[in-house]
Amino acid sequence: MKVTFHKTHTTKEEIKSAVRAIKSGWLTMGPETVKFEEKFKKFVKSREAVSLNSATSALHLALKVIGIKRGDEVILPTNTFVATAEVVTYFDAIPVLCEVEEDSHNIDVSRIEELITAKTRAIIPVHFAGLPCDMDEIYEIAKKYDLRVIEDAAHAIPSTYKGQMVGSLEKSDVTCFSFYATKTLSTGEGGMATTNNRKYAKNMRINRLHGISRDAWDRHSTSKPWHYDIVDNGNKYNTTDINSAIGLVQLKKQDKLRKKRVKIAKKYMKAFKKNKNIILPVVKDDRESSWHLFVIKVKNRDEIIERLRDCGIGTSVHFIPIHKHSYYKKRYGYKNSDYGVANRVFKRSLSLPIYPDMTNKEIDYVIGKVTKIIGV
Repeated sequence: MKVTFHKTHTTKEEIKSAVRAIKSGWLTMGPETVKFEEKFKKFVKSREAVSLNSATSALHLALKVIGIKRGDEVILPTNTFVATAEVVTYFDAIPVLCEVEEDSHNIDVSRIEELITAKTRAIIPVHFAGLPCDMDEIYEIAKKYDLRVIEDAAHAIPSTYKGQMVGSLEKSDVTCFSFYATKTLSTGEGGMATTNNRKYAKNMRINRLHGISRDAWDRHSTSKPWHYDIVDNGNKYNTTDINSAIGLVQLKKQDKLRKKRVKIAKKYMKAFKKNKNIILPVVKDDRESSWHLFVIKVKNRDEIIERLRDCGIGTSVHFIPIHKHSYYKKRYGYKNSDYGVANRVFKRSLSLPIYPDMTNKEIDYVIGKVTKIIGV
């Protein structure tokens, strides 16, 4: 049997929706995108939602609208995908890497304050695997030092923190989601920024399309569709109606798809609960994970990956910490010895398949092979 690491949930409904958008003749950002933004903000209960072509673009514009400049410092966890740090460098600002918690792999809130300097402007907590960070504690620090908070929620739809959907937390400035092919809501490529600050949303809409005062859809609904003004030095970050049409279908299924991932996670947890050779993920009682990833920690991780691959089971590793990458080491002088927890987490982490269309037979096959290879 073969079990891929991930399989995107795509049905005839998504295909029909995409074809309908294509047949409409409006292939770029248009009415489907407007509708997707409206539906998305209602789903997460935010005041504003701005559709973009990636979560990276969302993070970039989020930092731009809060005023990040050259030489500023932004604190983020070292255990994240490179995009979280990369967007900080776009401003010639400095990504300041924070240690992570061993159980959640999220940013270690107890280590944030020691990293704050006169140049610190913002914190980017990353909700690893869909598990929300300790946001109340982060907000307290942000308030104390007058810092902005940008949530990297690439993994976190739908996730909740203390009963509130990630994407609507009042004290965050902007929350950024990913709709990449492997994500819990997939449009192939895409992203969304949510905010309760209408000024931020307006600025992001302007900046996602070259700094034009009105986007293409607005211009073509007026008597002078040819007229526009460049009001800022913007980017080409808009999404398309084809992507948005797929997103509208995926959005309707989010609760159902999450329930399927929860079911798989529970089966894994039950099967491996008493296994002394496996450390399982921990979810605090006051939050709910989207279960974008199911990450266990094991010894001899690389060997286990190879043996599982020989059995036809796809796995992955999330993530190679930022401080280990040559570009960031050379440019910012990060020292491996400063991140003992992140190093241990990386050395032992193994992501197992968890996607809605996994069959019971496939789940049982993964459990059986993992148990046989790792032992009990």
